[in-house]
Amino acid sequence: MKRRELIKSLGLAAGTLAVSNIAEASATVPAEKKKKVLKVAHITDVHIRPEHNAVARFKKCLEMIKKDKVDLILNGGDTIYAADYANITKDRVEQLWSCWKESVEVVKGIPMHHVLGNHDMWWQGKGDELYGKPGVLKMLGIAHNYYSYSQNGWHFIMLDSNHSVSPGMLDDEQWNWFVQEVEKNTDKNILIMSHYPLLSCTGITDNKSDVRGPFKIGGGSNHTDVLKFIEVFNKNKNVKICLSGHIHLLDKVWYNDVTYMCNGATSGFWWEPGDDGKSAYRQTVPGYTLLNLYNDGTFDSEYVKYEMNT
Repeated sequence: MKRRELIKSLGLAAGTLAVSNIAEASATVPAEKKKKVLKVAHITDVHIRPEHNAVARFKKCLEMIKKDKVDLILNGGDTIYAADYANITKDRVEQLWSCWKESVEVVKGIPMHHVLGNHDMWWQGKGDELYGKPGVLKMLGIAHNYYSYSQNGWHFIMLDSNHSVSPGMLDDEQWNWFVQEVEKNTDKNILIMSHYPLLSCTGITDNKSDVRGPFKIGGGSNHTDVLKFIEVFNKNKNVKICLSGHIHLLDKVWYNDVTYMCNGATSGFWWEPGDDGKSAYRQTVPGYTLLNLYNDGTFDSEYVKYEMNT
């Protein structure tokens, strides 16, 4: 049974444009000394819920990740189905998080790092322990909504894209922290993860056309402060990869030696029948991404379509 598709060329990728797929970064280590230092699984937009057999299907995904023998799992947000809607009760929020906790028992023992998605926060229970961002942090077992850590020569920066005024940007406090994180880790290769894409072409293909085409992209599709990020990256060439999700589409943009990967949703079409009659959203099927990270700052990646039968 063929279950993996390795994206190897420019062009169309899983229903949206891939501007580049170079596994790439400027080499800083002699080729003969290049070695893989980490294997990472990136899941995003799990939107776990009791309906549509989602728990069993997600467990299947995690069983495959476990067999892949990864060193760590990165969870890109929108972990639960939708806590942010006005009609959501505490009972429902607890039910969703219960589904998550049951599922991830499959990969117990594999380190997992998270960012917050826009649908994770419950805004109806002000004063409750599950309210807002603190409630999500409690359920995920993390101390802060943005943070960093280092492993095997790579520095991982986990961002919170959920600005209180505009989606897809950082507030001043987080921005200043981010710049400092980049500048004080120049001796390491840097991977950044956010829920909203910093830079992606999926916002074009996921947008409605008018007479000028579907080219007006809002903060829900790309970070509105992306030009500030690019300026920092141009000064710090050790930034290699920016991971995201949110759009449920799959693309890879290579711009100024930085690779921006917007990966497909683990839930596909929110676990529901999609435009293929199964679970695809605009031809992007449910999946997760495997990344091999090397000591010279290069990497390779593979989008695993875990529900495909061929």
